[in-house]
Amino acid sequence: MLISVQALRALAAWTVVCHHFMQIFFDFHASSALGQLFIDKGAVGVDIFFVISGLVIFLSTENKDLPPGRFLMYRLFRIVPAYWLYTLLMGLLVVVARPAFADQSVDWRHLLLSLLFIPTQNPGGYGLYPTLNVGWTLNYEMLFYLLFAWTLLFRLNLRLLIVAALLFAVSQAWTGFGWVSDFYRSDIVYEFLLGIGLGMLYRRGWIKPGLWLPLLLIGGALLAIYQLPPQPRVLAWGLPSAVIVASSMALERYFQHNRLLKVLGDSSYSVYLMHVLVLSLGGYVAQRYGLNPYGVFAGCVLIIGLAAWGSYEWVEKRSYQWLKRWADAPAAARPALALTRQKP
Repeated sequence: MLISVQALRALAAWTVVCHHFMQIFFDFHASSALGQLFIDKGAVGVDIFFVISGLVIFLSTENKDLPPGRFLMYRLFRIVPAYWLYTLLMGLLVVVARPAFADQSVDWRHLLLSLLFIPTQNPGGYGLYPTLNVGWTLNYEMLFYLLFAWTLLFRLNLRLLIVAALLFAVSQAWTGFGWVSDFYRSDIVYEFLLGIGLGMLYRRGWIKPGLWLPLLLIGGALLAIYQLPPQPRVLAWGLPSAVIVASSMALERYFQHNRLLKVLGDSSYSVYLMHVLVLSLGGYVAQRYGLNPYGVFAGCVLIIGLAAWGSYEWVEKRSYQWLKRWADAPAAARPALALTRQKP
């Protein structure tokens, strides 16, 4: 993956961390302009994630003869182990560390549906959120993967149109008929299409290296996000996010070979999954012992950063490699078996 995109993934993840810091420590009440900015606009990190997801999926499959089933299997191998781990950990903490998670509830049915990426009302009564609340975005990711898998049966230049038609059918027609949860009616699902579009532009050479123009575009996109109301989300935050991603790609030569940015990008998924657990515990400690919330947050950032790096190395990467080897082993063994049979 482009290092510039990795850096942007990391920035998006930590923006969401700051957004939830303001929620958990201050109940979305800010005493500074920066705090208010994270309250009002910090969630845009999710929109950047969705655009990047569409981009990465398109670029990673464009030159591969990958059957839909195997594509889905590989995506599950990449997403599920860490998500299940932190979902189960959240459920455990809600039970054993109840004071730190006073607004959370857990029951077995909801936990199971959360693990299966099925949107359902949280037992806490605050919406269609899974046990690990940030996992609501993964419910959209799984829908996108499922629909994109069908496009692998068609030519590359048709994939954007096909997945767009499928997304529209599911999020508009099927939800209207009651066949699919209204959860998927949100226009945020179309941000994946923006990422696919960027991938097509990039492969055609239309996203060219530069400095001042990409920086100006990033500045304009950030200004649009700051000024525009967040609805409709795909226009107010999705399109500017796509501009930011495209501009970051144009700045790749200034980021390439930067190992620190690659590590931060690699760890961003675990940062996103685990940060609410750490912040919730940190917020409880700060409140109970009267500690400075910003000092506690600094400690949380250090814990999240180090734990996310370990999580990527020991949970995400190793589980994916093991599962992929396990899935690919029968196919890899067949040629060797055939050669063995040819020996006299």
